[in-house]
Amino acid sequence: MNVQNRHGDPVDPVPFLVCTMTAVMLLFSVGPLYGLAYGLPVWAGLTVATAGTVAVAAVAYHRLVWTAPPPSVQIAPELRFQRLIYIGLGFAVLLVAVSAPLAL
Repeated sequence: MNVQNRHGDPVDPVPFLVCTMTAVMLLFSVGPLYGLAYGLPVWAGLTVATAGTVAVAAVAYHRLVWTAPPPSVQIAPELRFQRLIYIGLGFAVLLVAVSAPLAL
């Protein structure tokens, strides 16, 4: 698969595919259930899950393919680890924000 960024440099598509497929798995497995818990019909939960999947795929494509640096550019491991920590914290805050109203 020949995937190129906006400058025409080859880019590895695997991170984009993994990110998008993980979003599909998570959003379609828990999205309709959360929708039912909040009183939405199943079709509305599926619609929200689909919209979330499209949004995650668009952001992932922009970050991991379109604006990705070429393979010759090395990103410092400390910066990559810092980004991973921020993503983990953001995901934890998102889970608490979605789950807290259900616990009340």
